[in-house]
Amino acid sequence: MKLKSAILCLLCAASPFIRAAAQQPTLEKLWTSDTTLRVPESVYFDAKRNVLYVANIDGAPWGKDGKGFISQLTPDGKITNLKWVEGLSAPKGMGVHGNHLYVADLDAVVVIDIAKGAIVTRHTIDGALNLNDITVSPKGTVYVSDSKRKKVHTFENGKSAELLDSAKSGLKGPNGLLFSQGQLLVLDGGAVNRAEKDNRIAKLVDVTKGTDGIEHVKADEYVVSCWQGEMFYVDLKAGTAIKMLDTQGEKLQTADIGYDAKKRIVYVPTFYGNRVTAYQLKPAK
Repeated sequence: MKLKSAILCLLCAASPFIRAAAQQPTLEKLWTSDTTLRVPESVYFDAKRNVLYVANIDGAPWGKDGKGFISQLTPDGKITNLKWVEGLSAPKGMGVHGNHLYVADLDAVVVIDIAKGAIVTRHTIDGALNLNDITVSPKGTVYVSDSKRKKVHTFENGKSAELLDSAKSGLKGPNGLLFSQGQLLVLDGGAVNRAEKDNRIAKLVDVTKGTDGIEHVKADEYVVSCWQGEMFYVDLKAGTAIKMLDTQGEKLQTADIGYDAKKRIVYVPTFYGNRVTAYQLKPAK
Protein backbone atom coordinates (compact mmCIF):
# COMPACT_ATOMS: atom_id res chain seq x y z
CA MET A 1 0.00 0.00 0.00
CA LYS A 2 2.83 2.37 0.84
CA LEU A 3 4.45 1.72 -2.56
CA LYS A 4 1.14 2.34 -4.35
CA SER A 5 0.64 5.60 -2.46
CA ALA A 6 4.15 6.72 -3.30
CA ILE A 7 3.59 6.05 -7.00
CA LEU A 8 0.33 7.99 -6.92
CA CYS A 9 2.05 10.92 -5.22
CA LEU A 10 4.76 10.93 -7.89
CA LEU A 11 2.16 10.92 -10.66
CA CYS A 12 0.27 13.77 -9.02
CA ALA A 13 3.44 15.79 -8.70
CA ALA A 14 4.32 15.19 -12.35
CA SER A 15 0.84 15.84 -13.70
CA PRO A 16 1.33 19.60 -14.33
CA PHE A 17 4.33 18.78 -16.52
CA ILE A 18 2.41 16.03 -18.31
CA ARG A 19 -0.47 18.41 -18.99
CA ALA A 20 1.92 21.09 -20.20
CA ALA A 21 3.51 18.69 -22.68
CA ALA A 22 0.11 17.59 -23.94
CA GLN A 23 -0.94 21.19 -24.46
CA GLN A 24 1.95 22.22 -26.69
CA PRO A 25 0.87 23.58 -30.11
CA THR A 26 1.64 21.23 -32.99
CA LEU A 27 1.72 21.06 -36.79
CA GLU A 28 0.27 18.01 -38.54
CA LYS A 29 1.25 17.49 -42.18
CA LEU A 30 -1.71 17.45 -44.58
CA TRP A 31 -0.26 17.46 -48.09
CA THR A 32 2.68 18.42 -50.27
CA SER A 33 2.37 19.83 -53.79
CA ASP A 34 4.29 18.43 -56.74
CA THR A 35 7.73 19.80 -57.56
CA THR A 36 6.96 21.83 -60.69
CA LEU A 37 7.23 25.03 -58.64
CA ARG A 38 10.53 26.85 -59.06
CA VAL A 39 12.19 28.17 -55.90
CA PRO A 40 8.94 29.12 -54.15
CA GLU A 41 9.70 31.84 -51.58
CA SER A 42 6.28 33.02 -50.45
CA VAL A 43 2.70 31.76 -50.17
CA TYR A 44 -0.37 33.94 -49.73
CA PHE A 45 -3.83 32.50 -49.03
CA ASP A 46 -6.58 34.63 -50.60
CA ALA A 47 -9.59 33.71 -48.46
CA LYS A 48 -12.01 35.74 -50.59
CA ARG A 49 -11.12 33.83 -53.75
CA ASN A 50 -10.14 30.58 -52.02
CA VAL A 51 -6.82 30.38 -53.85
CA LEU A 52 -3.12 30.23 -52.98
CA TYR A 53 -0.64 32.54 -54.69
CA VAL A 54 2.96 31.31 -54.75
CA ALA A 55 5.89 33.56 -55.61
CA ASN A 56 8.49 31.63 -57.64
CA ILE A 57 11.98 33.10 -57.95
CA ASP A 58 13.13 30.48 -60.50
CA GLY A 59 16.47 32.20 -61.19
CA ALA A 60 18.95 33.65 -58.69
CA PRO A 61 17.40 34.61 -55.31
CA TRP A 62 18.39 38.25 -55.83
CA GLY A 63 18.95 38.29 -59.59
CA LYS A 64 17.23 40.73 -61.94
CA ASP A 65 16.71 38.16 -64.68
CA GLY A 66 12.99 38.29 -65.46
CA LYS A 67 12.52 34.58 -64.69
CA GLY A 68 10.20 34.99 -61.71
CA PHE A 69 6.48 34.26 -61.78
CA ILE A 70 3.38 33.80 -59.63
CA SER A 71 1.51 30.48 -59.47
CA GLN A 72 -2.04 29.68 -58.43
CA LEU A 73 -2.82 26.61 -56.33
CA THR A 74 -6.02 25.24 -54.85
CA PRO A 75 -6.15 25.06 -51.03
CA ASP A 76 -5.56 21.30 -51.28
CA GLY A 77 -2.31 21.71 -53.20
CA LYS A 78 -3.21 21.32 -56.86
CA ILE A 79 -1.32 23.65 -59.19
CA THR A 80 -4.01 25.12 -61.45
CA ASN A 81 -1.88 27.77 -63.18
CA LEU A 82 1.89 27.40 -62.84
CA LYS A 83 2.74 30.67 -64.58
CA TRP A 84 -0.36 32.71 -63.83
CA VAL A 85 1.61 35.98 -63.95
CA GLU A 86 5.10 36.17 -65.47
CA GLY A 87 7.63 38.94 -66.01
CA LEU A 88 9.01 39.28 -62.49
CA SER A 89 12.59 38.70 -61.37
CA ALA A 90 12.90 37.48 -57.78
CA PRO A 91 9.37 37.85 -56.34
CA LYS A 92 9.01 37.33 -52.61
CA GLY A 93 6.43 38.63 -50.10
CA MET A 94 2.84 39.30 -51.19
CA GLY A 95 -0.29 41.02 -49.93
CA VAL A 96 -3.83 41.59 -51.17
CA HIS A 97 -6.12 44.59 -50.97
CA GLY A 98 -9.27 44.88 -53.05
CA ASN A 99 -8.62 43.48 -56.51
CA HIS A 100 -4.87 43.91 -56.36
CA LEU A 101 -2.04 41.58 -55.40
CA TYR A 102 1.10 43.42 -54.28
CA VAL A 103 4.46 41.67 -54.74
CA ALA A 104 7.94 42.63 -53.48
CA ASP A 105 10.35 42.23 -56.40
CA LEU A 106 13.94 43.34 -55.73
CA ASP A 107 13.64 47.15 -55.95
CA ALA A 108 9.96 47.50 -56.84
CA VAL A 109 6.45 46.85 -55.62
CA VAL A 110 4.63 45.08 -58.45
CA VAL A 111 0.86 45.58 -58.58
CA ILE A 112 -1.18 42.78 -60.19
CA ASP A 113 -4.84 42.97 -61.22
CA ILE A 114 -6.18 39.70 -59.81
CA ALA A 115 -9.24 39.52 -62.07
CA LYS A 116 -7.13 40.00 -65.20
CA GLY A 117 -4.07 38.10 -64.00
CA ALA A 118 -1.87 40.88 -65.30
CA ILE A 119 0.66 43.37 -63.99
CA VAL A 120 -0.85 46.85 -63.67
CA THR A 121 2.24 48.78 -62.61
CA ARG A 122 5.67 48.54 -61.04
CA HIS A 123 6.62 51.14 -58.47
CA THR A 124 10.35 51.42 -57.91
CA ILE A 125 11.35 52.25 -54.34
CA ASP A 126 14.18 54.80 -54.44
CA GLY A 127 17.45 53.22 -53.33
CA ALA A 128 15.89 49.81 -52.64
CA LEU A 129 17.94 46.67 -53.24
CA ASN A 130 16.44 43.61 -51.56
CA LEU A 131 12.72 44.14 -51.03
CA ASN A 132 11.62 41.08 -49.13
CA ASP A 133 8.18 40.97 -47.52
CA ILE A 134 4.89 42.82 -47.87
CA THR A 135 1.86 43.32 -45.67
CA VAL A 136 -1.19 45.49 -46.31
CA SER A 137 -3.32 47.28 -43.72
CA PRO A 138 -7.14 47.18 -43.91
CA LYS A 139 -7.02 50.76 -45.24
CA GLY A 140 -4.75 49.73 -48.11
CA THR A 141 -1.37 50.97 -46.91
CA VAL A 142 1.34 48.64 -48.22
CA TYR A 143 4.38 48.02 -46.02
CA VAL A 144 7.50 46.51 -47.59
CA SER A 145 10.83 45.52 -46.01
CA ASP A 146 14.26 45.98 -47.58
CA SER A 147 16.56 43.46 -45.92
CA LYS A 148 19.83 44.73 -47.38
CA ARG A 149 19.17 48.43 -46.89
CA LYS A 150 17.76 47.66 -43.42
CA LYS A 151 14.61 49.68 -44.00
CA VAL A 152 10.82 49.43 -44.10
CA HIS A 153 8.84 51.52 -46.59
CA THR A 154 5.18 52.38 -47.09
CA PHE A 155 3.42 52.53 -50.44
CA GLU A 156 -0.02 54.08 -50.99
CA ASN A 157 -1.76 56.22 -53.59
CA GLY A 158 1.09 55.56 -56.00
CA LYS A 159 3.75 56.99 -53.69
CA SER A 160 6.32 55.40 -51.39
CA ALA A 161 7.92 56.74 -48.22
CA GLU A 162 10.50 55.53 -45.72
CA LEU A 163 8.98 54.39 -42.43
CA LEU A 164 11.92 52.75 -40.60
CA ASP A 165 15.68 52.80 -41.13
CA SER A 166 18.58 51.24 -39.29
CA ALA A 167 20.11 54.52 -38.14
CA LYS A 168 17.26 55.31 -35.75
CA SER A 169 15.46 52.01 -35.30
CA GLY A 170 18.49 49.74 -35.11
CA LEU A 171 17.13 47.35 -37.76
CA LYS A 172 19.65 44.65 -38.70
CA GLY A 173 17.95 43.19 -41.78
CA PRO A 174 14.14 43.21 -41.59
CA ASN A 175 12.28 40.42 -43.34
CA GLY A 176 8.74 39.33 -42.41
CA LEU A 177 6.07 41.97 -41.87
CA LEU A 178 2.51 41.71 -40.61
CA PHE A 179 -0.01 44.46 -39.96
CA SER A 180 -2.05 42.92 -37.17
CA GLN A 181 -4.54 44.37 -34.71
CA GLY A 182 -3.64 47.96 -35.54
CA GLN A 183 0.12 47.52 -35.30
CA LEU A 184 2.98 46.68 -37.62
CA LEU A 185 5.04 43.66 -36.56
CA VAL A 186 8.55 43.34 -37.96
CA LEU A 187 10.74 40.21 -37.96
CA ASP A 188 14.32 41.34 -37.48
CA GLY A 189 17.38 40.18 -35.60
CA GLY A 190 15.80 36.81 -34.79
CA ALA A 191 12.90 38.45 -32.96
CA VAL A 192 9.37 39.74 -33.33
CA ASN A 193 9.39 43.53 -33.05
CA ARG A 194 6.73 46.23 -33.11
CA ALA A 195 7.09 49.44 -35.11
CA GLU A 196 6.80 52.46 -32.81
CA LYS A 197 6.50 56.16 -33.48
CA ASP A 198 9.49 58.28 -34.48
CA ASN A 199 11.28 55.55 -36.48
CA ARG A 200 11.70 53.22 -33.51
CA ILE A 201 11.03 49.54 -32.90
CA ALA A 202 10.34 47.61 -29.70
CA LYS A 203 11.47 44.01 -29.30
CA LEU A 204 8.58 41.80 -28.17
CA VAL A 205 9.84 38.20 -28.29
CA ASP A 206 13.12 36.53 -29.23
CA VAL A 207 12.62 33.57 -31.58
CA THR A 208 15.78 32.39 -33.38
CA LYS A 209 17.90 33.30 -36.37
CA GLY A 210 16.44 33.54 -39.87
CA THR A 211 12.94 34.77 -38.94
CA ASP A 212 11.04 34.92 -42.23
CA GLY A 213 7.22 34.78 -42.21
CA ILE A 214 4.60 35.64 -39.60
CA GLU A 215 0.84 34.98 -39.45
CA HIS A 216 -1.78 35.81 -36.81
CA VAL A 217 -3.63 32.97 -35.09
CA LYS A 218 -5.62 34.60 -32.27
CA ALA A 219 -5.23 37.33 -29.63
CA ASP A 220 -1.45 37.79 -29.14
CA GLU A 221 -0.52 34.45 -30.69
CA TYR A 222 1.28 34.00 -34.00
CA VAL A 223 3.03 31.42 -36.18
CA VAL A 224 6.55 32.39 -37.22
CA SER A 225 8.70 30.63 -39.82
CA CYS A 226 12.49 30.69 -39.87
CA TRP A 227 14.12 30.19 -43.25
CA GLN A 228 16.56 27.45 -42.25
CA GLY A 229 13.67 25.03 -41.59
CA GLU A 230 11.99 25.87 -38.29
CA MET A 231 8.44 26.87 -37.31
CA PHE A 232 7.49 28.47 -33.98
CA TYR A 233 4.29 29.25 -32.11
CA VAL A 234 4.84 32.69 -30.60
CA ASP A 235 2.82 34.23 -27.77
CA LEU A 236 3.62 37.92 -27.52
CA LYS A 237 1.84 38.34 -24.19
CA ALA A 238 3.57 35.39 -22.55
CA GLY A 239 6.88 36.15 -24.27
CA THR A 240 7.29 32.58 -25.48
CA ALA A 241 8.36 30.92 -28.73
CA ILE A 242 7.65 27.18 -28.94
CA LYS A 243 9.24 25.18 -31.76
CA MET A 244 6.67 23.10 -33.65
CA LEU A 245 8.63 21.94 -36.69
CA ASP A 246 12.24 21.41 -37.72
CA THR A 247 13.04 20.27 -41.26
CA GLN A 248 16.71 21.22 -41.28
CA GLY A 249 17.69 17.56 -41.34
CA GLU A 250 15.70 17.14 -44.53
CA LYS A 251 17.34 20.27 -46.00
CA LEU A 252 13.92 21.83 -46.51
CA GLN A 253 13.55 25.53 -45.86
CA THR A 254 10.47 27.11 -44.31
CA ALA A 255 10.26 30.47 -46.06
CA ASP A 256 7.44 33.06 -46.10
CA ILE A 257 4.31 31.23 -44.95
CA GLY A 258 0.63 31.64 -45.79
CA TYR A 259 -2.28 30.93 -43.45
CA ASP A 260 -5.95 29.97 -43.65
CA ALA A 261 -7.25 31.50 -40.41
CA LYS A 262 -10.64 29.79 -40.62
CA LYS A 263 -9.31 26.25 -41.04
CA ARG A 264 -6.03 26.92 -39.24
CA ILE A 265 -3.89 25.60 -42.06
CA VAL A 266 -0.31 26.83 -42.48
CA TYR A 267 1.13 26.80 -46.02
CA VAL A 268 4.91 26.51 -46.15
CA PRO A 269 7.07 27.14 -49.26
CA THR A 270 10.17 24.93 -49.19
CA PHE A 271 12.31 27.17 -51.41
CA TYR A 272 14.92 24.80 -52.92
CA GLY A 273 12.52 21.91 -52.28
CA ASN A 274 10.32 23.33 -55.08
CA ARG A 275 7.03 22.61 -53.37
CA VAL A 276 4.49 23.89 -50.87
CA THR A 277 3.57 21.81 -47.82
CA ALA A 278 0.39 22.33 -45.79
CA TYR A 279 0.13 21.71 -42.06
CA GLN A 280 -2.85 21.63 -39.73
CA LEU A 281 -2.16 23.91 -36.79
CA LYS A 282 -3.36 22.59 -33.46
CA PRO A 283 -2.84 25.35 -30.86
CA ALA A 284 -2.49 24.59 -27.19
CA LYS A 285 -5.85 24.15 -25.47
